[in-house]
Amino acid sequence: MPAALRPQALNRGWLARWLLALCLAFTAATGGAAELPEAQAKAVRAVVEAQLDAFAADDAERAFSYAAPSIHKMFGNAPTFMAMVLGQYGMLVKPESVLFLLSESVRGDVIQAVLLRDGMGRLWRATYRLEQGADEGWRINGCVVEPDDGKSSA
Repeated sequence: MPAALRPQALNRGWLARWLLALCLAFTAATGGAAELPEAQAKAVRAVVEAQLDAFAADDAERAFSYAAPSIHKMFGNAPTFMAMVLGQYGMLVKPESVLFLLSESVRGDVIQAVLLRDGMGRLWRATYRLEQGADEGWRINGCVVEPDDGKSSA
């Protein structure tokens, strides 16, 4: 049997490729990430926290006010924005618990990750991307929410 078809060779080759992919993924995930200065991190967290508070209070206007201009353009008004949030991001509206991770700058993007537990006990990781507005205030320019296994590297 040719060496390339032997089980040991296949396993070693697969393992080497898997380890290389894992190293590349880790490098991509951590490469370029830097903690924000304390004042900037506090300001970023405050915007995300304020929007979560507005969601919990069913205050669509206030929640929408923390969105970046591109989000305003996309949704047009607070009721439309809030309907999207309720339909696709309901876990952000009234979470049972919230844990803020460190704010970071990743490849030029300002990121605020938040771990949440919804009313049914499920864990979620919300990763917010923020931009600094013309008024120098921070605005939320997007959010990705994924299930979290509870073994976060927080």
